[in-house]
Amino acid sequence: MPLTLSRTRFWMLLALLAAALLATGCKTRGEKELPQTAPSVLYERAQQSMTSQDFNTAIRVLEALVARFPFAEETRQARLDLIYAYYRGRETESALDSADTFIRENPTHPRIDYAWYIKGLVEFERTPNILERTFKVDLDARPPQTARKSYAAFRKVVEDYPKSEYAHDARRRMIHLRNRLADYQIYVARYYMKRGAWIAAAQRAKETVEQYDGAPAVREALEIMVAAYERLGMKELADQTRTVYAANYEGAVPDRGPNTGKKPWWKLWG
Repeated sequence: MPLTLSRTRFWMLLALLAAALLATGCKTRGEKELPQTAPSVLYERAQQSMTSQDFNTAIRVLEALVARFPFAEETRQARLDLIYAYYRGRETESALDSADTFIRENPTHPRIDYAWYIKGLVEFERTPNILERTFKVDLDARPPQTARKSYAAFRKVVEDYPKSEYAHDARRRMIHLRNRLADYQIYVARYYMKRGAWIAAAQRAKETVEQYDGAPAVREALEIMVAAYERLGMKELADQTRTVYAANYEGAVPDRGPNTGKKPWWKLWG
């Protein structure tokens, strides 16, 4: 009987020790170092750190606040502040994850526009990076995934929250992104034209006109559409596109030249 009791105590102690170790391992970086205190005190300390641009400390304190007091009044605002702190602290993935979580869990929050705006900012500043700027990489030739994500987030702010204090800046950034995305579409359309893929070229150019109205690249998009339609024998569509061009730009549609001499991709073995 004493042996059985000893074994029971042993396993109970082992289980408690494992639970303690697990709890310690799951603590955030803030929980490990900050003393136990009221949520209002933690929140005030985080605000002071953010005011002094000490975002690493702010992140540590805000993480502790959220982990220790998930239902406190200060925590909801702390989750928003944490998105910004991650953004300013260059913790890109954490900022995006936090923004997505906040948007998903608080769809009716009065400041959800802020979460969308910061999400747009994070994606906006991801490209071009320092190496691309240094070596002058041709961004038109690169698929602009982050630009699309940033554009979508800012568009959400502008269209769903037009009275938001962030709507003006979001709209301004959208113009830059619109031009970047339109330039990439034209880059691809030119490639298709060189390959003799007239249908694909016309479709890319048409998407540019429809999705990025106002971008400088729209003019060339219309020119490509006319040239592609003519090569496809679609005279009516070519004439309609010329009419749109004439209504928006001076002069006739410039001749983009004869065929490049390359066979269309579907006739490579003909």
